[in-house]
Amino acid sequence: MSNEIIILCAACGVLVVLGVLEFALHRRRLSRIPIRIHVNGTRGKTSVTRLIAAGLREAGIRCVAKTTGTVPRFVLPNGREVPVYRPGGANVIEQKQAVTMAAAQRAEALVVECMALQPQLQWLSEAKLVRSTHGVITNARPDHLDVMGPTEDDVARALAATVPTGGVFLTAEHTHRAFFQQVCVDRDTKFRGAENISQPLTEEDIEAFSYLEHQDNIELALAVCEEIGVDNETALRGMWRAKPDPGAMTEADVEFFGRRIVFVNGFAANDPISTRYIWEQSLRRHREVERRIAVFNCRSDRADRSEQLAQSYAGWTQADEVVLLGTGQYIFAREAVKSGLDPTRLVFVDRTHPADIFEILLGLAETSALVMGLGNIAGPGLALAEYFANRGTEHARN
Repeated sequence: MSNEIIILCAACGVLVVLGVLEFALHRRRLSRIPIRIHVNGTRGKTSVTRLIAAGLREAGIRCVAKTTGTVPRFVLPNGREVPVYRPGGANVIEQKQAVTMAAAQRAEALVVECMALQPQLQWLSEAKLVRSTHGVITNARPDHLDVMGPTEDDVARALAATVPTGGVFLTAEHTHRAFFQQVCVDRDTKFRGAENISQPLTEEDIEAFSYLEHQDNIELALAVCEEIGVDNETALRGMWRAKPDPGAMTEADVEFFGRRIVFVNGFAANDPISTRYIWEQSLRRHREVERRIAVFNCRSDRADRSEQLAQSYAGWTQADEVVLLGTGQYIFAREAVKSGLDPTRLVFVDRTHPADIFEILLGLAETSALVMGLGNIAGPGLALAEYFANRGTEHARN
């Protein structure tokens, strides 16, 4: 046997040994964190992750949370946030970072947002990296169908990979509830619906948030906290004080030389069901405005998402103007017109600076307008949302 082959075999052996040792260390760190909560779903994962962590912190439970939303963050036991270090881009293995961070912080609880899309990676994340005591799925809706599809049922099956074995599973999903209940039976896991909380939420409870939060998300987070032994009053108090994700749905009211724009940041809700819900909800809340403007931020690398939103939009209450931003404008426009949208309502914007986009929107607003950002938060979406937030008066009313 040549020296080169001997050296190669030796190197491979060393790598295998190091891998086994690293996995053993990871399992040891996991064993030091008694409560491990894995949050998955189509929409609301980041919000629910933050809400659960806030409720546990308020109860005095040392908790570390990791989000992968608009801006990936670690939330430490004192509520301080630090960025997630990604030298080579997003990778499911970074969930090991979360476990390492939690163990170093002597955390009693770890709440992690699932970052995997491919079904096999969702299974890897749960079975090998998180091994949750409490599994959470917010909902199962038609999104990322190119990876988890082609149907909504396939999405539910993919998400089910993170249902724990021998633990507790909680969800706000209704359409696929029977399926998830059967998965829980197969895995000897307790099932609990989000609505089964000891104290029903009131309008006052929801309005106490500093941003627009969905009732389903709050109920789901409260149900998780109850399972761990935290009462609703304590958990809600912490949630009200929690810092929202930059992509959270907020409103900003801007007065500019006699013109008024109510801007709703709905960019992060990018599946058709969620997007339509917040659009119709915002229209009902702001009947007083004269104009309604939908701003779709379209990405050419998310062509399927643009097509789904465009096809769905044709059945919504229509806006006076449909403003298109981003690199995938013509994908959205083609599908929307094909589905029945009046093409004269389309406004194509080739600008990317938020001040330039603001001027265009101001010209369309006339006296007063509801302007709602939809589609994608990346790129001009987040910049525009931040621009309006800095210029206007933020408020939160459902």
